[in-house]
Amino acid sequence: MKLTCDRALLANAIAGVSKAVTQRSSIPVLEGILMKAEGFSLTLTGYDLEMGITTTIEANVLEPGDAVLPAKLLGDMVRRLPSEEVEINAQDSGATTIKGGITEFDIMGLNPGDFPDLPNPGADKTLDMNTADLQEMVDTTLFAVSTDDKKPAHTGALFSITPEQLTVVALDGYRLAIIHKPVMATKEIDIIIPAKTLSEVVKLFGEEDEVVHISANRRFVVFATQTYTVISRLIEGEFLDYTRVIPEGYKTRVTVDVRDFSTTIERASLIITERLKNPLRVLFDDHITVRCQTTLGKVVDELPAEIEGEPVEIGFNNRYLLDALRYSRCDKLVFELSGPLSPVKVLPKDGGDFLFLVLPVRFKND
Repeated sequence: MKLTCDRALLANAIAGVSKAVTQRSSIPVLEGILMKAEGFSLTLTGYDLEMGITTTIEANVLEPGDAVLPAKLLGDMVRRLPSEEVEINAQDSGATTIKGGITEFDIMGLNPGDFPDLPNPGADKTLDMNTADLQEMVDTTLFAVSTDDKKPAHTGALFSITPEQLTVVALDGYRLAIIHKPVMATKEIDIIIPAKTLSEVVKLFGEEDEVVHISANRRFVVFATQTYTVISRLIEGEFLDYTRVIPEGYKTRVTVDVRDFSTTIERASLIITERLKNPLRVLFDDHITVRCQTTLGKVVDELPAEIEGEPVEIGFNNRYLLDALRYSRCDKLVFELSGPLSPVKVLPKDGGDFLFLVLPVRFKND
């Protein structure tokens, strides 16, 4: 394989597909990027057996062929070359020369025959959506995905697709995040996408305002734009019937300023550490009073709020409460409370497409 191409274009492509490259693997070839040159293009692929990312860039191909080069080393070399153009010459033996300007690197590649084929997902085109909408849906929910492997289905986000709507749901047993968007889909399907896949997809697609084509079946999902294609295995298992845990109605309704409430919670959290995880006591009366006490000290803070209904005091994990405020990306939020031990609904004040649920913490003396 022998080619020349734009250095910046190649550096960006390497960075993109590297998100699917295994850093340390018992299979050495998975630490590399597969490069295939033919015609006037170079296709790069990273694959960790769970997620694969491919992209194609323009190249002047002098000798078609393929090679697998160590991802991190290749990225570092190309990024630091002093020229605008890079030349890559890979021999059948694996010996590869990477040249830019007066700088020349000689490295050994891996056998491209050992690089595993990407699965053929056979996934039907399911829906198209704007990358900005996809990013908003993922960013608004991914914080609530479980990191506990005991329930594998909850380590990903549920994409519930109907012909008119996409609903994304994430939960970890302590909080829940739901967001809806109108779409035009070709079929109805529920799939659970790994959190890592979604995190990398929004990083890859977040820069451009373009359409992402989503194809899915029971085993795979494919996200494709003009620049990148991401294929990922899905998580198998039963996702919780989240509709059953959302309380109906409320006894207390609180409208808060997100910035002010966040600042208050952050101040109260100063005496909470990984070792000292006492809950916040939050009293909703004619205003909000936040209390906390650990062996580091004691804090009492207040802030005004619009409160309707019965006074109630609820215990909160400070981080879960802060996450709900932060990821709402709203100026004003509504908290709907049904009692000291009932899940708290968090909604946008001006109407919107998301709902958060935060479970209260029971006080030790209750």
